[in-house]
Amino acid sequence: MSFEYYPRLADDELRRGLQRSGAVVIRGAKWCGKTETAIQQARSIIFLQDPDEYENNLLTAQTKPSLLLAGDQPRLIDEWQDFPQVWDAVRFAIDRQHKRGCFILTGSVSREMDANEKPKHSGVGRIASMTMRPMSLFESRESSGEVSLGALFEGAKDVAGTSSWDIEDVARQVCRGGWPEAVAAGEETAGDLARDYLDAVAERDVSLPDGVRRDPTLVRLIMAAYARCTATQASGTTIRGHVNASREDISRNTASAYIGSLRRLYLFEDLPSWRPSLRDKARITATPKRHFVDPSLAAAALGATPQNLLHDLPTLGQLFESLVVRDLRIYAQAIGGKLHHYHDGAGREADAVITMPDGRWALVEVKLGGKGVADGANALAGLAKTIDQTIMGSPSFLAVVHAGRFASHLANGVLALPLGCLKQ
Repeated sequence: MSFEYYPRLADDELRRGLQRSGAVVIRGAKWCGKTETAIQQARSIIFLQDPDEYENNLLTAQTKPSLLLAGDQPRLIDEWQDFPQVWDAVRFAIDRQHKRGCFILTGSVSREMDANEKPKHSGVGRIASMTMRPMSLFESRESSGEVSLGALFEGAKDVAGTSSWDIEDVARQVCRGGWPEAVAAGEETAGDLARDYLDAVAERDVSLPDGVRRDPTLVRLIMAAYARCTATQASGTTIRGHVNASREDISRNTASAYIGSLRRLYLFEDLPSWRPSLRDKARITATPKRHFVDPSLAAAALGATPQNLLHDLPTLGQLFESLVVRDLRIYAQAIGGKLHHYHDGAGREADAVITMPDGRWALVEVKLGGKGVADGANALAGLAKTIDQTIMGSPSFLAVVHAGRFASHLANGVLALPLGCLKQ
């Protein structure tokens, strides 16, 4: 089977980064496509993790790291994190060359380094940073892209679009995920890659961030506990409680160490809280919402399949919310925005809040469909009224993202948008 590169929204971000900085570092979960995206713009490549060259590369990094940088530019330095000397060598080379677009670095592990390993310089002003995630539905060519978030922020009023999805498609998308290899393989292997991914994490990768060997069984229990809390504001105590229900109690420190290591593998990506100015004195909760970087990992950790999710709609609803959050993160980043969630002490909430650098904002609720769409729209309209718009400005839009077919305007001014119609 021939390889086809699916263009990514990160392509433009990388191109802009190389135009303004000497180097760009791309961070994100393994298998999400960082290297292939970098290859599209690189003119030479060194794979530092190549097993045939690893020892030579390590020795070179320790003795004369500049040799690893020699090649046509932009030069891609793949999986640099085990070679911390490379960072300072890149920074020094940029200072000497006085050029932009010299290097691309990729990394799928955020390592803990001791004082002797840590780079001497942060790279600020020389090395730009960007995050990649698995593919959005627009990137995998499964969203029609008829509704643009960027256009909505620019004031577009006419919203129209039709998604071809049904509830069975939602279950398959949740289990397959946005991994480029899974997208290319088709539906026959839906979920297989996510299960392989978690096996690799439990048996080997969880030790990469700090070199500490960890119990694979406990790793799997923690991932399953996190998956049960998908799209909720579960506390660390709650997550630990799910683990302790399956085995002898683990301490808070042990759980924190394991979860921290999984975060440094970019496996977990919690959604932070948004703190606007309010008209009333309601307390805004700061607890993030729990999410894996891709809903397929949560589904795999739960042992879920498309078939059994169709008989467990509450769980499918949680995983669908995580699917929406994944895509909204990607689309928001592509237009310069960020994603949060909102929840206050009065019980008002928005599953996602998109914020732009100039202060514009939008509220999003996620519903599978049916009566939930109208209920979510009413809740968003009510929430928007509690936000002090004399300070925050009016929302650019309010939207319920759902798994249904048609994009529409609801009576209260809220948009009903199928996930299968969205793009950046």
